[in-house]
Amino acid sequence: MAVDTEFLRETTYWPKLCVIQLAGTVDVVLVDALAPGIDLAPFFELMANEAVVKVFHAARQDVEICVHRGGFVPKPLFDTQIAATVLGFGDQVSYDQLIQRLVGVEIDKSLRFTDWSRRPLTQAQLDYAAADVIHLRPAYERLVQRLEKRGRSQWVADEMALLGETKTYVTDPDDAWMRLRGRMRKPQQIAVLMEVAAWREREARSRDVPRSRVLKDEAVQDVADKMPTSVEALGMLRTIPSGFERSRTGTDILAAVQRGLERDMSTIPRFDDDRTGPGAPGALTDMLKVLAKKVCEEAGVAPKVLATVDEIEAVASDDNADVQALKGWRRELFGEKALRLKRGELSMAVENGRIVIEERVRKG
Repeated sequence: MAVDTEFLRETTYWPKLCVIQLAGTVDVVLVDALAPGIDLAPFFELMANEAVVKVFHAARQDVEICVHRGGFVPKPLFDTQIAATVLGFGDQVSYDQLIQRLVGVEIDKSLRFTDWSRRPLTQAQLDYAAADVIHLRPAYERLVQRLEKRGRSQWVADEMALLGETKTYVTDPDDAWMRLRGRMRKPQQIAVLMEVAAWREREARSRDVPRSRVLKDEAVQDVADKMPTSVEALGMLRTIPSGFERSRTGTDILAAVQRGLERDMSTIPRFDDDRTGPGAPGALTDMLKVLAKKVCEEAGVAPKVLATVDEIEAVASDDNADVQALKGWRRELFGEKALRLKRGELSMAVENGRIVIEERVRKG
């Protein structure tokens, strides 16, 4: 079953489901998810039916709707965008690009930013919505054929296992700080960041508004950096709107700062600045980046799906880093070579303007 959804989330924390598109072997169905009194239970029952493979393109936000509204991740599922990345179609190939290359059909994306909550929907909108699933099934079939031919079906199965974990879609407020840390190192700053980011996550979720409506990312980071403990100090921050510090939200921010400063600093994660200074693995990281690029060129895999920059830096620092680059098919393709390069068992050289990887013969 090919599946797509149209939703809005510009003004909400959770996506607002507007239209559901489904395509089987014969029929294409469009469901008005905003129709008065509509019961979407049959749709969620279908998504929960493990006898049906659910095919999405860029599935994450579609699946998030099932997690939020139905409390589960659809299984089994297949993401054509992820399959395309391991077949060399590039990073995050769009649906229209994929359909053009696999099916030979040009998709009109002029309605990409239409307001799907307005009724009635026009015929152009209905045609656009249907096109998002009509061609998805043949694209899926061609991708499966290519994966089997290249022996990469298990690679995608591994990716689908990660995509099928509920934690992929539900942010633990206590973990919200991680994506905002940047180069922050001081324990007190990190402690404050933990508390302010967790407060913002819970506040946005309870009010069902985007995080930025509560407090922008740069403001969260600014508060963590400066650690204001008074209304006056909070008001001095350039990222805090004038007068904001005297609102209820300002009071909540100061309370979060205080909670952070009162935390036991021995429990706060330490982040050594291991990318600067003498002995840092900066040059090694650069070598591993070259290795990753070489491996991607040879295997026809999108670089971002093989290993992120952070993962490469982690591998440079730690042979046992808990990163995807050292697990599953990525370890087989890149991780083992990276570790062997670190141990001096492999070398890289330039021959006729091309990078080559060679076994290194040790003397003695």
